[in-house]
Amino acid sequence: MDIVSAAKTRYTTKAYDPTRKVPEDTMRQILEVLRLSPSSVNSQPWHFIVASTPEGKERVAKGAQGGYAFNASKITQASHVIVFCSRVEADAGFQDLLLSQEQRDGRYADDAAKAGQAKGRAFFIDLHRFQGKDQTHWLEKQVYLALGTTMLAAATLGVDTTPMEGIDTKAIDEEFGLRAKGLTSLVVLSLGYHAEDDFNAKLPKSRLKEEQVFTFV
Repeated sequence: MDIVSAAKTRYTTKAYDPTRKVPEDTMRQILEVLRLSPSSVNSQPWHFIVASTPEGKERVAKGAQGGYAFNASKITQASHVIVFCSRVEADAGFQDLLLSQEQRDGRYADDAAKAGQAKGRAFFIDLHRFQGKDQTHWLEKQVYLALGTTMLAAATLGVDTTPMEGIDTKAIDEEFGLRAKGLTSLVVLSLGYHAEDDFNAKLPKSRLKEEQVFTFV
């Protein structure tokens, strides 16, 4: 499927067919696109929990209880669910981890290039840590870039998705011990194939007109 067709047909799935599973090869492609998602200064401040077993999905669904129960079936009936987690800070140790991986991947012609990248990344991280005082929110923004990338990748492969902020992040953090790891959950993405009675599958897509959302100069 071409990318424009995927964007036109993609929608937020409201009900999943629990008998249909996303093929392993398809899922691996989606996860690889997710891993390759862009982030500011290659900060990659994320971690992803992927659940495909009934037991795993039930663990994620602990974040869809009480006032969030309306999202429970979208988790348990889907083929896969991904919990998108963000680091709460990008400290020096994590920055060193990124730098080492970049070096292994051959991104630096010499030590000066490596030092330049380290300095540039630290500048922006510290800008949000000290001046903007919004480091946590800035890191979360990078995770949302990964969310959008994943949804479009899934759509091009004919896989339906549902992004859910209507979750109890505290319950999910506790279930997976995220805060002890310097992480916090942000959003859950379900993946699979919609059920025949999914009302949203039959509704036309609605977006503002081109002239209302673009300024060409």
